Amino acid sequence: MRRTSLMASLIGTFAALHSILYLIPAELWRSLSIYLEPLEGIILGPYAGFLAVLIGSIIARSIKPTGLWMFGVFAEPIGTLACGLIVKGKWKTLLLIYAVMLGAYFIHPLSREIPLWTILDILAALILIYPATKISQRLQKGDTSQIPFATSLIAFIGCAADSLARIFLLIPAGLYLVLGWPKSAVYTAFLAGAVDSYIEDILTIVFAFTVGSPILLALRRISGIKYPLS
Repeated sequence: MRRTSLMASLIGTFAALHSILYLIPAELWRSLSIYLEPLEGIILGPYAGFLAVLIGSIIARSIKPTGLWMFGVFAEPIGTLACGLIVKGKWKTLLLIYAVMLGAYFIHPLSREIPLWTILDILAALILIYPATKISQRLQKGDTSQIPFATSLIAFIGCAADSLARIFLLIPAGLYLVLGWPKSAVYTAFLAGAVDSYIEDILTIVFAFTVGSPILLALRRISGIKYPLS
């Protein structure tokens, strides 16, 4: 009962924080909540983290709606789920998620018209899933020396998963048809989005290294708190 109450309170806390960060105007990126995703996955775990971000994303976009709200509501929880799966050692599940979304993208005819360089970060993250999981497992055994590196690596993979989920929703899932975008508009948006995605990768890694890892180290020093929680 005590653990259930703790989990519920933390899900609510992180959901509220996610919403607040989304609503704060961001100078460097579309939303400050993107930087919180890795910590939500690492601390809460894959399932509680997914739920917290899903709730936070829905609340935030209910308060501040946008025409493309569905991208964030779908992709942000996926990014957090990816980080949580790594720290739980469930790399096969994450590989399956990547394989399904990437496979659907490459099968779609429209993918042949889009340059490969636009998804190089996603392909790199796919390769890094297994090594990141092994490093994370060493951290669970008490080795804190690699927390900054591991946190940055996990954050990169989570950020790439977020981007992949948006791509999956746009092209294989056919959202571009629902939005009434012609192929030329998809191509233009995809290229511009890819450039933004690489910038997002860098900023997320920097935040995870400079802010995220000290937070995780501090939590390690608090008795009674052991993450991931789910």
